[in-house]
Amino acid sequence: MKRLFCMAVLSAFFAGQSALAQADGVEFSVGQTGESTMTYRLGVQFDWDKSWLESDIGRLTGYWDAAYTYWDGKDYSDNHSLSFSPVLVYEFGHGSVKPYVEAGIGVSVFSNSYVEDRKFGSAFNFEDRIGLGLRFAGGHEVGLRATHYSNAGIKQPNDGIETYALHYKMPF
Repeated sequence: MKRLFCMAVLSAFFAGQSALAQADGVEFSVGQTGESTMTYRLGVQFDWDKSWLESDIGRLTGYWDAAYTYWDGKDYSDNHSLSFSPVLVYEFGHGSVKPYVEAGIGVSVFSNSYVEDRKFGSAFNFEDRIGLGLRFAGGHEVGLRATHYSNAGIKQPNDGIETYALHYKMPF
């Protein structure tokens, strides 16, 4: 399984070289689970360049998010995950600082099928997220995000885990 995960990371890296030129920004995130495992996330975002439901209040938009997360626990280390998610974002206002809320459901693959005492049942999991934050002129962004990982009951056990993180997006 670790060999397959390493091959997936290398494939994603080489395929991502040309895709990175198309990315809108890179995201850095630091978080923690309820049982004190630290998470460190590095991701790239690709804006959809579309808007819906535009009004005086704001607009609906979205982005694709591809990320690598390192999970660092007190009793173990060496757990990694790759994820890919479409994310819907509602931006409020039209000024240089726009508050937003976001939600998305994507997929992830872990190097191990457990984190802490939580057993996923498989390395493949779904990634559900909800967050809020501020977008600044020039493309910078800060926010808070809650993310849940589980296999949605397709294999047992399905303990799942949540992480709560602070993130920063830097535009390219």
